[in-house]
Amino acid sequence: MLRILVLILLAGLWWSGPGRAEEPDRQLLAAAGAGRVQAVRDLLAGGATPDARNAAGVPVLVLAAAAGNRDTVRALLLAGADVNATDKAGSTALMLASAYGHEDLVALLLRAGADPNLKDAAGRSALARATLAGETAIVERLKAGGAVEESAEEKPEEKKK
Repeated sequence: MLRILVLILLAGLWWSGPGRAEEPDRQLLAAAGAGRVQAVRDLLAGGATPDARNAAGVPVLVLAAAAGNRDTVRALLLAGADVNATDKAGSTALMLASAYGHEDLVALLLRAGADPNLKDAAGRSALARATLAGETAIVERLKAGGAVEESAEEKPEEKKK
């Protein structure tokens, strides 16, 4: 339920605010959010930016990964999207795909060079997010892809004790 609310909130931010995306990028954000893969491909071929961001600063790749749109993620990566692009909270496409149980996207993003050891502003990696979400298959895939588990001394909550 929370995931749906987050996606609705992100979708609402595509259209307003300062720094509004240029028209092709705005159309790309809308097409990606709707899962319209052919429109995404056409817009990218027509010059839309594969690293376009919505008004909240969320990269289109992160939005597509959160929504589980595999073909859209693939099209963005083929067009040169930054696989490690982050939103304002430091979340990457890999982190959200891991947390939301999109194992096929996790595999795709790792093959594309996503760094499994990046951490968001709260100090959580994709591995930590998958673990918290109970996504055991994704945890194993991340480890196989080079994710390193934190030792107790590195965990932020352990430092405070």
